[in-house]
Amino acid sequence: MSQQVVVEIEMPATLQQFKLPSGVNERLQELLDRQDAGETLSENERREAEGLVEVAEFLSLLSLRSSRVLSEGEAMR
Repeated sequence: MSQQVVVEIEMPATLQQFKLPSGVNERLQELLDRQDAGETLSENERREAEGLVEVAEFLSLLSLRSSRVLSEGEAMR
């Protein structure tokens, strides 16, 4: 039997600004550009790119949810 647990936390406004640091984003773009150009990435480079994409997606999701929570909070005032 599964249970659902709801945890409420305060969402700081700064979460809306979470994004990859510029150097990390540049590295990700470099890897993706090389792949798009038809260059085969090494296994390590491929895993690195996949990991960076996952982190970027997570940060985007976190930012969107933060925006939504803040908007809902303002609407309730």
